[in-house]
This record gives sequence, structure tokens and C-alpha cells, in this order.
Amino acid sequence: MRDTVYFVVFDGFADWQAALALCEIRRPGDWEVRTAGFSRAMVTSMGGLAVKPDLALEEVELARAALLIVPGGHLWLRDEGHAAVELIARVHAAGAPVAGIDSGVLALARSGLLDHRRHTGNWAGQLAAQVPGYRGAEQFDAEVLAVSDDGVISASHLGSIEFAREVIHTLDLYGDADREDWYRLFKHAQLPPWCVGEAMAA
Repeated sequence: MRDTVYFVVFDGFADWQAALALCEIRRPGDWEVRTAGFSRAMVTSMGGLAVKPDLALEEVELARAALLIVPGGHLWLRDEGHAAVELIARVHAAGAPVAGIDSGVLALARSGLLDHRRHTGNWAGQLAAQVPGYRGAEQFDAEVLAVSDDGVISASHLGSIEFAREVIHTLDLYGDADREDWYRLFKHAQLPPWCVGEAMAA
């Protein structure tokens, strides 16, 4: 049963980038969110939050994975974290979607999943410059802040709201209209119709 969303944590992970997505994932109560580290040792996020991983990467249960989220961090810029890159490929091969934002997209590229899928990232050329085996330059879309293609979500460091929207869509949270209301609320501060009515009544 795919009931768990795994979130990769490590020293210096960008804690804010997937915050909206994680909140929306937990809201319905249908999925468990578990943090996975390179070990079970405590890590400190870029924002200074101390996080003790729920489990190590090798303990991720592929049959339970509903989604694997990879946040940004300097780890990926140093071409480290190969165990996570291998896990990304295994999770996707097992039938679950994977998602990366900011330099976490570098990990997706190193897994080979971006070579034949539409994707985005921080800027055109970054992936080719930092991932020697990357072959997906023609699939890079510089016009969007986040995109999903064939079970792979990628997002720019500027696209945390768009990233959350792609996660919400991938996990089929809410209906189409509610998803658009959610996006307009967080992106443009446009209250949904039902909320406007309540505000006027008050």
C-alpha cells in the first residue's frame, strides 16, 4: 500500500522549499510523511532546524512509497549524496513518483530520469555544467517554475508554490477547481469564492 511520502534530509537541506507541499500532503491525513537521512544521525537544516531522520535511506520501503521528495542543498552542488541518487532511481522504477526542487534537481539528473522527460531547474545550462552524464538539455523548459512529466517533478528554487501545486496534482489532492483556488490564494493572494463570501458576511 502506497501510504508514505518520504522526504530526504541532510545537513544543510533547504527546509522551506517543500514546506507548503508537505503541509498539504499531511492535511487530509491519508499519507504519512517520513524523513529519510543518509543515516539516522541528527542533521541541521539550512535554516538551523535540528531534524532526527525517521529512518535511513536504505530503510525506505519501496512498496509503501507514494512520493519521494528531494529538497535543495549544497550537498548536491558538491556532487555528493550518491546513495540518494540511487534511491531516486529505485523509487521511480518501483512505480512511485519522485520530486526535486532547486539543486535537488541535480540529484534527479544524476539518476538519469531527466534525459527523456520535460523538466526545469534553476537555470538553463546548470544541469549540463554540473552533471556530466546529463542528456536532457532539449527537454529543459526555462519558461516554467515547476513541471511534472511521467512521474518526475522538477522545480526551480523560485518555484516552491508551483512545486507544491505539482505535488498536490500528482497525489490527486482536492478537485481541479480547488487546486486552482489554492494556487491563486498562495501565489496571488486571491481569496477563493467561498472565502470571499464569508469575509463579506463578517
